[in-house]
Amino acid sequence: MSELKPGWRRVKFGEVVRLVREMCRNPVAEGIDRYIGLEHLEPGDLRVRSWGDVSDGTTFTNRARPGQVLFGKRRAYQRKVAVANFDAVCSGDIYILESADPGKLIPEILSFICQTDAFYNHAVGTSAGSLSPRTNWESLAAYEFALPSLEQQRRIAVLLQRSRDLVDCYRDLDEACIKVRCALGKKFFITGPEGKRRTVGDVAKVQNGTTPRRNVAEYWGGTVPWLPTGKVNERRITGADEFVTEKALAECSLEVLPVGTVLVAMIGEGITRGKVARLELPACINQNFAAVIPGQEIDGWFLFYYLESQYEALRRWSQGTNQQALNSSLVRSFPVHVPALDRQREIAAILREVDEQGNQALSRLSSADAQFRLTSAMTLSGAPS
Repeated sequence: MSELKPGWRRVKFGEVVRLVREMCRNPVAEGIDRYIGLEHLEPGDLRVRSWGDVSDGTTFTNRARPGQVLFGKRRAYQRKVAVANFDAVCSGDIYILESADPGKLIPEILSFICQTDAFYNHAVGTSAGSLSPRTNWESLAAYEFALPSLEQQRRIAVLLQRSRDLVDCYRDLDEACIKVRCALGKKFFITGPEGKRRTVGDVAKVQNGTTPRRNVAEYWGGTVPWLPTGKVNERRITGADEFVTEKALAECSLEVLPVGTVLVAMIGEGITRGKVARLELPACINQNFAAVIPGQEIDGWFLFYYLESQYEALRRWSQGTNQQALNSSLVRSFPVHVPALDRQREIAAILREVDEQGNQALSRLSSADAQFRLTSAMTLSGAPS
């Protein structure tokens, strides 16, 4: 057993933390109008910033009160922990936790303990199930950690909250930039589009990619980036996870697309279909992308922002009886308003500036989050200096 700082002691999680099992079978009658599902908890964000409306219907019956800690027990590796700031009913995949005795564990420090790498490693390591692994309360209750004295807990909680506030500040700034970009995109491209109405096919070349046969080893493991449809979630694609060979380029229907190509995801019943990404490296793509290569009369950045703003319209443009999907022909026929080239570049420059501010916020968010994790690890380890 490792040595601890003076005033610290080793305890089991279940000795100082209580699993709340309060039920609420009629939330409306009890004045509760919101519910929280696992999808409403964001990884690494201690705040609950989205929820569902009870009036829309819910089967959740676990009641959460302000100040209680919410921990996602399903797929614990997603690191979903938050502090409730309103009354709600919660999914059964969320454990509701609180201090069993504030005289031993102050409530303000519980969420930080649940965010430590050691706690997550324990939760993930004790999860069972292949497709949707879950940890159980008995396993979490057995987790051992170093607990400081009450006075030290209060000091640590203040320090970590300040560090967390900085993380939240940069997260808010990033979200504000996204909102501004979306509002400007709506203004420029939806409510007041400028220029002559054309089609994507009039101003750009549209083509597909392909997936080389997986059972041909000579096609894979080369140096040519190849992208599956899921890469569209990166929005601006700067790297690849898979690579094909020159042999695959020669023998399959593949082409290395230039930087600035706009990719449109053509399938996906979830949120993927209709999403847009910009290639920021030369790469090949699979068959479920439409590659839109700008022509001379349209600015590439303008085209990217235009198509990005048309997410809902692209989804409605899809066709199919069993499953809605786009195809290259549909993308070619999709309408685009094309102002003069100078005006296109002016609009694109405005949106790129907002993007750059968002990128800076994300960079600072990453640094602040890394510092928060380091501070948490150092202050909550209990190890002597």
